[in-house]
Amino acid sequence: MPDVFADINAAPDEMLDIIMGILEARAAIPAQRAMLHDYLSDITFRDKAKVLEVGCGTGPVARVIAQWPNVGQVIGVDPSPKFLAKAQELADGISGLEFEEGDGTALRFEDEAFDVVILHTLLSHIPEPEGVLAEAHRVLKPDGILGWCEGDFSTASVALGDDDPLEACVTAIIKNIAHDKWMVRRIQPMLKAAGFKVGALKSYGLVETEDPSVTMSWIERGADALAVEGRIGEKLAEALKVEGRRRAEAGTFFGYMAYAALTAQKTA
Repeated sequence: MPDVFADINAAPDEMLDIIMGILEARAAIPAQRAMLHDYLSDITFRDKAKVLEVGCGTGPVARVIAQWPNVGQVIGVDPSPKFLAKAQELADGISGLEFEEGDGTALRFEDEAFDVVILHTLLSHIPEPEGVLAEAHRVLKPDGILGWCEGDFSTASVALGDDDPLEACVTAIIKNIAHDKWMVRRIQPMLKAAGFKVGALKSYGLVETEDPSVTMSWIERGADALAVEGRIGEKLAEALKVEGRRRAEAGTFFGYMAYAALTAQKTA
């Protein structure tokens, strides 16, 4: 199955509803909020800074940035009208924040329009990420800052040991939600090639043991993907989901994925 994010507007409404729920659930996890605050703290925001987030989804990151010290204006861009409608709804009452439909590889903004550009869990879903980096470089002011964060999909796992049957669900869903699961390993040379001075990678992690939401969705959606592909039957797909829920109820569930973040400065 192809990466659903590569052409998000081709996805059915039911799938978009699921993704919107996951985006907001993930953003609400304390460790994810701490990760965002940590790497945003590495960015020096000029007074009344103008910030662009590319691939804003339902806007959880943009909402945080809009209330960050020294930030004057935040624009979130996403290709999905449905995501943007939800982003507008959730951002009601937050000043200096706006959303608009757009393609990260062909931004409408003038050269050197922004002080900061944020790419949060975006590039691993883009077939041609170099185009996004080129546009981010173009719209940044001289010495502007790029903030980047990504999940390392090559580390995603719910396994409790060798040959765990639930791991097949994770493998299946990663193929459906990540265009390049190795993006974290390749980002530094990509940014240098795009004209950025690149900072060090910082390592984080998503771990769920109690009340799993994001990693449990890997099992449920991955089991469905295996069934759609004809690799397993509907009964086995349901059995895999039941096993995931059983582990959660029994207190034996474990879901994990590494994350990384960095900042980079426009130099060329």
